[in-house]
Amino acid sequence: MADYAQPVVDVPALTAFLDGRYVEVRNLVRKNLAEYAGVLDDAVELSRDDFRDRVAEIVLDMARTGSAGMGFPPAYGGGGDIGASVAAFETLAFGDLSVLVKTGVQFGLFGGAILQLGTAGHHTTYLGAVISGDLLGCFAMTESGHGSNVQALGTRARYDLETREFVITTPDDISRKDYIGNAARHGRMAVVFAQLEVGGKSEGVHAFLVPIRDGKGRTLPGVRIEDDGPKIGLNGVDNGRLWFDDVRVPRENLLDRYASVSESGVYSSPIENPDRRFFTMLGTLVQGRVCVGGAGINASKVALAVAIAYANRRRQFGAPGSDREELLLDYGMHQRRLFPLLARTYALHFAQEVLAGELHEVFSAASATGDLGDDRDQEDEALEMRRRSLESRAAATKALGTWHATRVIQECREACGGAGYLTENRFDALRSDTDVFTTFEGDNHILLQLVAKGLLTDYASGFNDLDQLGMVRFVAGVAVETVVERTAVHKLLERIKDVLPGGDDGWDQEAGLLDSEYHLAMFRWREEHQLSGVARRLKRGMDEGMDPTEVFSRAQDHVIAAAWAHAERMVLEAFVDKVRSMPEGDNRVAVQLLCDLFALSTIEADRGWWMEHGRLSSQRAKAITREVGDLLRKLRPIAEDLVDAFGVPPEMLHAAILERDGY
Repeated sequence: MADYAQPVVDVPALTAFLDGRYVEVRNLVRKNLAEYAGVLDDAVELSRDDFRDRVAEIVLDMARTGSAGMGFPPAYGGGGDIGASVAAFETLAFGDLSVLVKTGVQFGLFGGAILQLGTAGHHTTYLGAVISGDLLGCFAMTESGHGSNVQALGTRARYDLETREFVITTPDDISRKDYIGNAARHGRMAVVFAQLEVGGKSEGVHAFLVPIRDGKGRTLPGVRIEDDGPKIGLNGVDNGRLWFDDVRVPRENLLDRYASVSESGVYSSPIENPDRRFFTMLGTLVQGRVCVGGAGINASKVALAVAIAYANRRRQFGAPGSDREELLLDYGMHQRRLFPLLARTYALHFAQEVLAGELHEVFSAASATGDLGDDRDQEDEALEMRRRSLESRAAATKALGTWHATRVIQECREACGGAGYLTENRFDALRSDTDVFTTFEGDNHILLQLVAKGLLTDYASGFNDLDQLGMVRFVAGVAVETVVERTAVHKLLERIKDVLPGGDDGWDQEAGLLDSEYHLAMFRWREEHQLSGVARRLKRGMDEGMDPTEVFSRAQDHVIAAAWAHAERMVLEAFVDKVRSMPEGDNRVAVQLLCDLFALSTIEADRGWWMEHGRLSSQRAKAITREVGDLLRKLRPIAEDLVDAFGVPPEMLHAAILERDGY
């Protein structure tokens, strides 16, 4: 390090770089958050009902600034930019997360379902009131008995030909709608997902607009509402349970973008295959998954900003004979605990940026060409493939981002010692409020299975028809080499040989440890190897006559590992591409340090796997550990600048340990 020139971070410039194209949107939300900083104290001091009302008040106030409606069409009072909507939501995660989630329920889930699943009549009737907050609503999909398996929901919606109404019924207690945000106190209408029955025939799950309260907040006849009660976190969100006892709604209340029922009781849909129709319908709601992942990543930024700033003030112990104790951040172990998490947060930030960009492009293309998923021509088929790829990337990024939040917040809490355990320093709220992120908008393990299914089938025709067992049968029906070659990953080994001068046998010895192409090659090789391994396991089990259920169960951990490797490779690629796009200068040098640390610390953490598979020698592994230590020391002088660049409003840090003198 003798010749190393320490970079000087331009914090405002780096913040603007991180904010990207939506810097003005993010700054508007930061301004709103600062104005409502008192909600962080309200969460502790108010009763549960009063806090819920306070959260609702803030959500409505923010809606009036225009920040909540950015993704809706301008014709109804929105901003017409789904990317701006995602940016606003992510930034909202710097503040109280009950406000974030209630905003997501109202505008992302309830409003988003009306926008994406409804047609012009629904848009004209409801969207203006949704955007303004005059109509508060719920997204009633999950049931006590079914969460991830949406196709098996129990709620029924029977078409009554005589009255031309749908009759919504909860047949048993496990079919009650559960954990429904806005249901217990504020919601007046729900988008209810139910099994549609027309003329005695089941047509699968569809969405219906069902009023649950009148204008004075009174529960409507036939509707039963129960509060879910205290939760681990997010107690400013009024989650509740809903039952429907033959509740009747007009025929027009079916959200009919993908299917309709005529007055005479004739069911029709532009998508003939019922499974594809179902998955297409759910695919249009992918924005929620994108937003939750981004929220988890931004919550991590808050925890790191507090923990690193505190460690740069707090002193403990010192050299013998010295009258001055050492800063926590000067200790190598403290750097080891926090800096790799900081690097991974930057990596996930850039991966989330790529994902949000793809969401914007796919939905813009869908708006220009018509409904997503229509079986009409090649253009529609290409759009369908892009949508499937988007769903897979969203699932992968959401899983990594929300698990990361759980890990970061806990590590930061511990890194602040006893002070981190005090409510006044915010870690308890961050930890409890983000805990559910790993399971809502899709359980993370289920999401990674979705990712693996896409990798193994290359989004083949009928992809959406394939459940876990269908995936096993699909893979068993083709050669393993075909499964691997159908993906883009198989081509990466040739690129590895071009990049690394030692070729396939010598790459472990000759590549530079700080060469981004070496990092990418390692990540890509792991992904290809794990993917082909899963394919071989599935095929071997079927060839041996095993039951498909048993085959999948035995390989499930390998399925998850392959998806994880794929997700981490995408994250690294996003990080490397972003660094390469930066102008020359100190900020680029600083972010490159983080990129190198993310790559090498990830390899180090999984070094046992690479060594088992002959891609990492013990000498190389030790060299990587030494390089990680060197990177930590280089990042030490600029660590607080790097978290300041996140742009968390000072009012949202809300940590007493950063306000005291004497550290």
